[in-house]
Amino acid sequence: MGHPTSGKTTSPASPYLVPGFYDRALAAGRHRDIIGGRWEETGTIQMQMLLAEGLRPHHRLLDIGCGPLRTGCRVVPYLDPGHYWGTDLSGALMRKGHAEELTEADRARLPLSQLVEDGDFGFPGLPDEFDYILCFAVFTHLPMNHLRRALLRVSARFPRFEKFLFTVFLAPDAAAALGPVRQPDGVVTHDIRPPYHLLAEDVAHFAAQAGLRVQIRPDRLPRGQVLCVATRA
Repeated sequence: MGHPTSGKTTSPASPYLVPGFYDRALAAGRHRDIIGGRWEETGTIQMQMLLAEGLRPHHRLLDIGCGPLRTGCRVVPYLDPGHYWGTDLSGALMRKGHAEELTEADRARLPLSQLVEDGDFGFPGLPDEFDYILCFAVFTHLPMNHLRRALLRVSARFPRFEKFLFTVFLAPDAAAALGPVRQPDGVVTHDIRPPYHLLAEDVAHFAAQAGLRVQIRPDRLPRGQVLCVATRA
């Protein structure tokens, strides 16, 4: 990172924050690719994960960072109508998914008004009642304080959720966390540039600050992510 007077430009904290990123990708028809590809594999795993954690049709689900509805296109027909809400930094990306990844019947089950543009975990206009909250492959591309902010705001904003499911990359120990870490799926992660890794102790500490306890599941998800399940302490 350059000194403020050095004339060097700094890289964005996340590739999704590069100006024009979404416009260029959507114009090229790459709405599936820009969230990491592996659409069918990852979407199927996400749905299986939700079911294994107890999601049932009557539950209300908030999908934070839902993008073009990789999870939504599978879970919307499963949940009762109107029980899925999504947020994302890009409203255009969500609308693209709504138009191209949902059937006509499923579009009727998910009003566009339930896809809310939100770039800072402010959750504008969302109801207070959710049973499950999902944030898949979001914190892997954001500096660690975004996880702290999300946990604090989820805890304060949604007082009666059952589970908050999110994914992170982990480093094995503090010494390793200072350098690059090759994840089991081959992805190389870093401490101060994306994709980011954390320590398990960081995740537990941030959760405790929000009045939550967190369990880290042993199974590795696509690209070596781990599933974290936060509940009320």
